[in-house]
Amino acid sequence: MIIIPMKAEKKDGHPIAMDSSATSPSDSLPAFIARPSDAPVYHGFQILDGVVIDGFTLGIITSFEEGGATEGDAFIIAPDNSRAGLVWSFSDSREDWSKLEQLCPMEKSRWGVWELLFPFRMANCEDARRNLQAVLPMLKPKWEEWRRTFGTA
Repeated sequence: MIIIPMKAEKKDGHPIAMDSSATSPSDSLPAFIARPSDAPVYHGFQILDGVVIDGFTLGIITSFEEGGATEGDAFIIAPDNSRAGLVWSFSDSREDWSKLEQLCPMEKSRWGVWELLFPFRMANCEDARRNLQAVLPMLKPKWEEWRRTFGTA
């Protein structure tokens, strides 16, 4: 059995933002590792209540509880409950904010994993909401492409 630490020290990485209410079919593994067969991708990670723009909701994989995070992993949930992964970094340079790179291709279970830059450090849910609002114009067309490709439009 592989043991995965649930909270790494700062020097080793970021703490994981687990959803403590998420169900797991395992008594010994958290829901994000032992995901129920009918659960969507990123099940077991924290979904940010109130961080919703135009029906799109932000979820986080790495926690920003300590405030001022400048990088991390997150995910976005579309209005149809489909999801995509986000690998984000903070940049205060406006020229960088339009960069979007696909890290993993679209597949039936998710509309890809995308690397992008957030214009605000992640210190609280208001920062998360402003970041979602800033990047949604780039991500929404990717979701629409996924819907056309996988027939859920």
